[in-house]
Amino acid sequence: MSSSYQVIARKWRPQTFDDVVGQDHVVRTLKNAITRGRIAHAYLFVGPRGTGKTSTARIFAKALNCTDGPKADFDVNDPACVAIAEGSHLDVIEIDGASNNGVDQVRDLRETARYSPAQGKFKVYIIDEVHMLSTQAFNALLKTLEEPPPHVKFVFATTEVQKVLPTILSRCQRFDLKPIPADLIVERLKKIAVEEKIKVTDEALACIARMADGGMRDAQSVFDQMISFCGAEIAEPDVLDVYGLVSAEKVAELAATLATGDHARLVAIVDECDRAGRDLVRLLSDLQAVVRHALLDAIAHGGKSEMLGRAAGRGAAAGSMTTEQLTRLLDGLREGEGSVKLGLAEKINFEVTLLKAIDASRSRAIDSLIKELAALADETAPAVVGADNEGEKKKA
Repeated sequence: MSSSYQVIARKWRPQTFDDVVGQDHVVRTLKNAITRGRIAHAYLFVGPRGTGKTSTARIFAKALNCTDGPKADFDVNDPACVAIAEGSHLDVIEIDGASNNGVDQVRDLRETARYSPAQGKFKVYIIDEVHMLSTQAFNALLKTLEEPPPHVKFVFATTEVQKVLPTILSRCQRFDLKPIPADLIVERLKKIAVEEKIKVTDEALACIARMADGGMRDAQSVFDQMISFCGAEIAEPDVLDVYGLVSAEKVAELAATLATGDHARLVAIVDECDRAGRDLVRLLSDLQAVVRHALLDAIAHGGKSEMLGRAAGRGAAAGSMTTEQLTRLLDGLREGEGSVKLGLAEKINFEVTLLKAIDASRSRAIDSLIKELAALADETAPAVVGADNEGEKKKA
């Protein structure tokens, strides 16, 4: 086998601003800054894994150091851009914050930053996982970050912004990259499938996007593994079997049993999933997502939703739930996460969590009962007073 093979996540890494998926607010701001000559000296990209932080940083570096740049619509085949993509450009320095987190490394960076660029117009320092820097390293960087030489630009990326010192945050322009919607992930995977000559069903792609949790890189890695497993044709059952997922239809049916309180059917579905080797932790997460959608539907439709019943094909009335019931159901599922993930008996803990969630959804909050009783008292009070007055008149 050829040693030049590249995994899909690397081969299809975004190379231009137009390739970045789901981060339009970031792309638009950076392109406008370049076009209008308002390029800041330090940027901070914040977001979950696989959402494009480092890729966007590299694209920004290309826009700054391309031939006749800075310009947002650079040519990807420009020698300077090719060098940046390959990691061989002398003026674009990528640093792993986890491995270079000491004060000595930052002092070396501060010294080299003083020298003029060798190839391009700017020296661009991309520091990934910047939150891993020590407090001493952060403090050593402060002065350079506040007043860097005009030819130096810093781009930081982190998944845990709360660990970055406020003094660093105040010196950067912050961009929050959000999880990528599932439909955009599916759209991107379809494009990759066409180019790679892979036949994959829409259900399989939706399943992969569901697993990715908003991370494009995760989705591409899963897709790559499925190609290795299945070859040129991928269907939903293949993805379910490899990753132990439960089909969307089965998740909807289980959610309907929660809504209707059908204990026997609930236990039967859990037994079926367990025998098939399905991931119950992931199933609990998928259930929460379905119930959350029903809760939002109830809020949008006057406090009641029939979504859970409709989703499982049981009819609207079977799964009708109020906002309060759905909130308690979702809270019950959330409370059981720890025991399902970390408990010794995963299946038993999962069943107990679902049964407790059903009981929680059936209970009533004491404050709501008091309000209802007060309302009934207000309605009957005038009638009682009227009856008493009538009796007094008869006696007179």
